[in-house]
Amino acid sequence: MLKRTGTAVWRGTGPKGTGATSTQSGALKDIAYSANSRFVSEDGKAGTNPEELIGAAHASCFTMATAFQITNAGHEPTELRTDATVSMEKQDVGWTVVGIHLELAGTVPGITAEQFQAFADKAKETCPISRLLAPLPITMSAKLA
Repeated sequence: MLKRTGTAVWRGTGPKGTGATSTQSGALKDIAYSANSRFVSEDGKAGTNPEELIGAAHASCFTMATAFQITNAGHEPTELRTDATVSMEKQDVGWTVVGIHLELAGTVPGITAEQFQAFADKAKETCPISRLLAPLPITMSAKLA
């Protein structure tokens, strides 16, 4: 069994407090987050937010899974890039993540757009983060360069 740890520390009230998040690997260390960085500052300059981190995790997992699908079929991707957009809206119960859109662009010599789409579809179904987030609508577009 693999275990990975993320840590968050929060100081102060919900609206005016601040937090810092870190990862076990040290890739993220004391990265600032706050209500402002989550709900107001969309340019990312005020710090990170949980939805952005979920997007990065999903993009990372899905892109790696796509690379494995392509490689296992005997091809070598030159580059794969995924933007994962996490959408939230205010509902009666409060702010709610309502969906994720994966936008994949890739360069893979020797395959067709249809093959690329099939590899991406399979990766979307099988990557661990997609399966974790399966209760949400997850849409995807895949474009072969």
